[in-house]
Amino acid sequence: MSLGLERIERILAELDHPERRLHGALVAGTNGKGSVVALTASVLHAAGHRVGTMPKPHLVTYRERITVDGRPLGRDRFAALIATVLASLDAIQTDAGAPTEFEVLTAAGFLALADAAVDAAVIEVGLGGRLDATNAADLGVAVITTVQHDHERHLGRTLAAIGGEKAAIIKRGDLAVTGAIGRGLAPIVARAAAVRAPLWRVGPGQDWEARVTDSSWDGVIVDLQTPDRWLRDVRVGLLGSHQGQNAAVAAAVLDAMETDAARTGRSLTIGDASLRGGLAAARWPGRLEWFPYGAGGRGILLDGAHNPAGARALARALAELGVRRFPLVFGAMKGKRVHAVLRALGPLDPRPVFTAIGDPHALAPDELLNTWRRVVPALGRAAAGRTAPDPASALALAADLSLSRGPVVVAGSLYLVGAVRAILTGEQADS
Repeated sequence: MSLGLERIERILAELDHPERRLHGALVAGTNGKGSVVALTASVLHAAGHRVGTMPKPHLVTYRERITVDGRPLGRDRFAALIATVLASLDAIQTDAGAPTEFEVLTAAGFLALADAAVDAAVIEVGLGGRLDATNAADLGVAVITTVQHDHERHLGRTLAAIGGEKAAIIKRGDLAVTGAIGRGLAPIVARAAAVRAPLWRVGPGQDWEARVTDSSWDGVIVDLQTPDRWLRDVRVGLLGSHQGQNAAVAAAVLDAMETDAARTGRSLTIGDASLRGGLAAARWPGRLEWFPYGAGGRGILLDGAHNPAGARALARALAELGVRRFPLVFGAMKGKRVHAVLRALGPLDPRPVFTAIGDPHALAPDELLNTWRRVVPALGRAAAGRTAPDPASALALAADLSLSRGPVVVAGSLYLVGAVRAILTGEQADS
């Protein structure tokens, strides 16, 4: 990892600035940004618009990071784009240094979406915002979903510091949207004021708000309020009541995109029927995603909860669905706040199987088990837990019906979720 904008800006200049042909939303945030991208893109697609996204990280193949109308690029097109970007590097490497893998992928994504002439681009920030390669683009709408603790080594130890890093994606002339609250909000407000960007806030008591009326295996039902309308009984296809807030953020983002299009002479129309249909149809792989698996139709829930806020959201969703004492396949990467993540899941009394993907940055299963044994006694739970050397064997162990009658939950790392998802779907990473 080497954060900074100099190299990506030089690459984009060599490619004749494809990012300048894009309009839409740049979405940052600790949690919720992937869901907001998925919800926003689904509504745009339902409204008949050609939409490009750059979600991250990928679960199985790098091609997932560049999609047009929900479909990842084909292998040949992806390879051609990467070759084009690599060919541009000779002119910059001598004085700017070698670009990172993420910078190459970001440049390829901008070029792909510009060449596809998408009506709207909804691009997820990788890490932070200020020095993230995606921040080389100014799409017209800047979004910060939430500000929570994560990646402190790169972004800072306080919510104010982390919020400041994310707020830097707001540029002069943008419309800004945020669902952030608390100490992480102040730097967003300050940044918006400094660059004179109107700031649209989302949440209880704000102009955009969602009130969850039901949460089940079919998704959540919300009453959705915007400044000019009140939509009742709106279904959101993603699981967990926290998706109500994400749906409200997406609604504000869509309103901001319509406003930005109008003021720049473009046409981007989204009616209430498209909003309802798109929110209901939204899917987001690896985030409370259910797969049928095992005897009795128990199934597997995949969720990349890798920080404390994400783990708390997962725990709330599982409680809403009546899931307790479930088999948990858990893995994590070094540098994550594993103690806090496991503490958030502990009250549901899971039966954990700790494992690791084949990556030197993955925490060892025995180390995770030892952390669990330190966490659980404080919660008044038994410290039982098991280890498995790899995701496949962990999945087999967790699926043993003697562990529980509930679904198997896979969480702790998106890399682990990707590995398990590949097992379930038969997908293979591109060589």
